[in-house]
Amino acid sequence: MLSDGFDAGATPDERLRREVQQRLAFLAEAGEARLPLALDTLAAPDCEWRAAHPMNGMRGSAAAAARIWSPLFAAFPDLERRDAILVAGRYQGKTFIATSGHYCGTMKRDWLGIPATGKTVWLRSGEVWQIGSDGRVVQASLLWDVLDVMRQAGVWPLAPSLGVEGMWPGPLTADGLRLAPSDPMQGRDSLEQTLRMHKSLAEFDDRGSLSREALIAMPQRDHWHPKMMWYGPAGIGTTRSLEGFVDGHQLPFRIAFHRPQGSFDAVMAERARNGAGHYIRIGDGPYSVTGGWPSVYAMHSGAGFCGLPATAKPVFMRVMDFYLHHEGLIRENWVPIDLLNLFLQMGMDVLERMRVQVSGVPRRT
Repeated sequence: MLSDGFDAGATPDERLRREVQQRLAFLAEAGEARLPLALDTLAAPDCEWRAAHPMNGMRGSAAAAARIWSPLFAAFPDLERRDAILVAGRYQGKTFIATSGHYCGTMKRDWLGIPATGKTVWLRSGEVWQIGSDGRVVQASLLWDVLDVMRQAGVWPLAPSLGVEGMWPGPLTADGLRLAPSDPMQGRDSLEQTLRMHKSLAEFDDRGSLSREALIAMPQRDHWHPKMMWYGPAGIGTTRSLEGFVDGHQLPFRIAFHRPQGSFDAVMAERARNGAGHYIRIGDGPYSVTGGWPSVYAMHSGAGFCGLPATAKPVFMRVMDFYLHHEGLIRENWVPIDLLNLFLQMGMDVLERMRVQVSGVPRRT
């Protein structure tokens, strides 16, 4: 089965799910004074933290406090956490809890160089928390949409998105917080459907068959709901229906990024050889989650993605996918991507571009 490695029968219990949910909420509202306690309660002392650019990788609570949480609390003193999806599962012997939603707060000070608005800001988040044997986090992967905060602050540094920008809604079915374990076989079926869709994408012949019509007609259509919603990060935006997805993201993306070609197994092997692939593949009732750090390996060989020219550079993409399976098909797909890290590999520092836009003064090199 494509879902080998996912242990459907060993799903985390309700107690662990609720404890992690409570610890995450406590961390979000801890503020500077309670931050050490919140981090100690949530994470192991040597926890590996992986966050979107420019925070990136670090180890231990002190580093996470300094580079992730203290700057966030300084900018948003009334921060709170609002999860729309919380699911759990075991993959390759590791226990995971994955969440998608928003942090909300009043932007009182600049954050990562983004000018304060003095208004409510929604920080979109996709997060995967690997839980150790003592119930604390041993690895945290945080894909926060920094670019969307720029959009809300009125300092947009890119060409207009092809999709629609705005907040991501919660699931259509309003059942995204899976605090009690779901039917394990339903979770396995959900993940299997996602991976069959992935297989159809991996085996599509980009070099010989890439066109709007071919993407719409190829086997991915067997897995997407007619009313599918695809929620991309700021810079790409939201699309509706398979046709909207192809027009608003998939075709421009595949033109720009040339990925390994061949059978599913061959493509996965080439990704792994280059250090890309999935560290999480779980299903939880009508939801499934995959993600890689990085997930995608490709050559940036075509022009047009986010209005940028081709660079001929190899690139790696930090990606998560949260799926809702509804009426036998994939109905919704939330897709956090670390675009700032991707653009940096393409030779564009988005934060510096924003800084020049705000100040009008280029940084001396």
